[in-house]
Amino acid sequence: MKLKILGSSLEQLRDWFVSKGKKHFIASQVFEWVFKKGETEFSKMTNLSLEVRAQMAQELELGLLELVRVQESNDKETTKFLWKLADDRLVESVLIRSGDRRTVCVSSQVGCPARCAFCASGREGLIRNLETHEILAQVYQIDQWLKKEGEEVSHIVYMGMGEPFRNYDNVLASVRALINPLMMGLSQRRITVSTVGVVEGIHRFTEEGLKVNLVLSLHAPNQKLRQKIIPYAREYALETILDAMWHFAEVTGRDITFEYTLLKGINDGEEQAKELALLLKNKQCTVNLIPYNPVEGLRLERPATQAITLFREILDKAKVINTCRYTKGDDIAAACGQLAMQELNLKTAVGDAESTQPFEPVSLAIEGAFTVSRLKILQDAI
Repeated sequence: MKLKILGSSLEQLRDWFVSKGKKHFIASQVFEWVFKKGETEFSKMTNLSLEVRAQMAQELELGLLELVRVQESNDKETTKFLWKLADDRLVESVLIRSGDRRTVCVSSQVGCPARCAFCASGREGLIRNLETHEILAQVYQIDQWLKKEGEEVSHIVYMGMGEPFRNYDNVLASVRALINPLMMGLSQRRITVSTVGVVEGIHRFTEEGLKVNLVLSLHAPNQKLRQKIIPYAREYALETILDAMWHFAEVTGRDITFEYTLLKGINDGEEQAKELALLLKNKQCTVNLIPYNPVEGLRLERPATQAITLFREILDKAKVINTCRYTKGDDIAAACGQLAMQELNLKTAVGDAESTQPFEPVSLAIEGAFTVSRLKILQDAI
């Protein structure tokens, strides 16, 4: 298999050139072309010798994804990208425009092991992990797409398809590439990783010496209810997860954010609100409330506005910081947890569709949606 530049560190690429009898500094030149100049064709890297360029073309590849479809909301604030991987699997990313921010939500797995009751992404369970280059390519290609408009990616959230800490090594490698000044060069504080509570992953992440934000998908104030909403939660006691989160905050100095999807008649009542307020009282954290967005085939409902208001009043009274944002991109079915597996079911149709050039937007109405509402409510927390 060819070495993929987007999946390699500078040191790995240097070692590759040295192993081929070339000078190690060529790796830095390649990184300059790819990450600073946005050049994706080896033949156009003109300060490299013809011999080096020919060898790169034979033995290296950038590691880009095939862009299948791009869909944009009417308000131009949400853009959804559908990618095809080398094994014909499909994943998606979402670009959110909010003021000066350009936030990209990336997927870390095909499918998801968490199987949250309100989310379509985990219906089929985990299919496979994404490789480092497959994660980074989502950001890199959207960044190149934005630069045609004179803009660039500013924030990243790992809140797409998958549980990031069940693909720890590849996620971490992609984070390090994102913050590397020789690569994407993003601020650590503008990157957010979301987890359902993989304790060993939280502990490992705490010791990485990073200033990246960490979000816990909480969705319930106690273990019994939580494991009904998130079957994966049976693996870890809520108390143990929270201890790990508080330790992360203490070590890194980063505030904690909790996601809480409100489900009518399940976790949106006065009793749950009081229990959540007691659980988080006097803690330096923010609760992002997400009114449920319907997923076809799931017998769940969105709470009434009055119930949401009461829930927030109880948290406010306990001085628990909380936010609740309206869903964006609903005209392209871009709401929390609705797209991924539906898009996978479109694979046959996609295979028959007219191909598109990389980075070129295509106007297309697709049934299904993505985890966008979570991005909107995170904007103040990142």
